[in-house]
Amino acid sequence: MAKFVTIGYGDREGYDRTPATVRDAAHAHDAKLQKAGALMGIAGAPVQVRNPGAARVETAEGSFMTSPLPVAGFAIIDADDLAQAVDMVSRTPCAVAHGVVEVWPLEQPS
Repeated sequence: MAKFVTIGYGDREGYDRTPATVRDAAHAHDAKLQKAGALMGIAGAPVQVRNPGAARVETAEGSFMTSPLPVAGFAIIDADDLAQAVDMVSRTPCAVAHGVVEVWPLEQPS
């Protein structure tokens, strides 16, 4: 089984305009994924870290990447392949509440 990193993007406006029944089903789906072993979390405040030439650590508040929607959360899921991973996240809150979920294959060096 392969591992995938997912990044959910969404905002309160999109969430609020999604019918409560759809949101509730999406949260139930997330709970099912977590029970099956998915590691999920809500995005906190990011910090950028740099260490140019391994000489000094520099930090800056805020995200490096920008997006039209804020990052809402992350997950690491196990799936047989990309198609299954896409199917798994297609029913999560960000996907159904007018947001978007990125799915990244997590390649682990041997």
